[in-house]
Amino acid sequence: MQISDHIHAFLWQSMTANNCNTYLIDGPTRILIDPGHKNMFDHVKNGLAELDLGIGDIGLIICTHAHPDHIEAVELFKDTPALFALHQKEWNFVKSMEKQVSAMGLKFDAILPDFFLKEGDLSVNRISLEVIHTPGHSPGSVSLYLPQQKVLFTGDVIFNDALGRTDLPGGNANLLKESIKRLSGLEVEWLLPGHEEIVSGAREVEANFRQVEQVWFNYI
Repeated sequence: MQISDHIHAFLWQSMTANNCNTYLIDGPTRILIDPGHKNMFDHVKNGLAELDLGIGDIGLIICTHAHPDHIEAVELFKDTPALFALHQKEWNFVKSMEKQVSAMGLKFDAILPDFFLKEGDLSVNRISLEVIHTPGHSPGSVSLYLPQQKVLFTGDVIFNDALGRTDLPGGNANLLKESIKRLSGLEVEWLLPGHEEIVSGAREVEANFRQVEQVWFNYI
């Protein structure tokens, strides 16, 4: 799915297997956001092929957080030129749960970040992103904002009429509410979540933030 000239969405639509939405920012350095599960990467691979691209064309991988359904496919890029970035709080959390993470099949040497994301501006070869630390679903969750295009990648912080789980290790309901309130202050035309459908249009995005706060905040 094409969002704009430079942004493509590879949406996960299976009702029988969990995986995340993956996004491509197509610029001088191509950025892939949340590649998903390793054994379910074909939908991304096929989406890239439709754009005449392959995994060797990706220059940077960013994961919004380190749950397996978002990060596992980073392993597939180990022998490519792509760099990998994650928030340091998320990496520290992953390392603190090394035994449990290894039991889920993740290989630490294959998902070692090349650099850590920090709050603030990130410039990648003329692509300007704003990194926003949005904990709650996990300690080092980040959202990514493209201010010129008014595009917001939210990972598992907020979805279309839903919000991220807080019952997993590292989850915190109060922090998630604060993160969502913070994101609601941005000018957003496209809300691109880690799961489910995209929210498009400024009015629809604003209404979605209101709905989540008014309804779903009561359940966490």
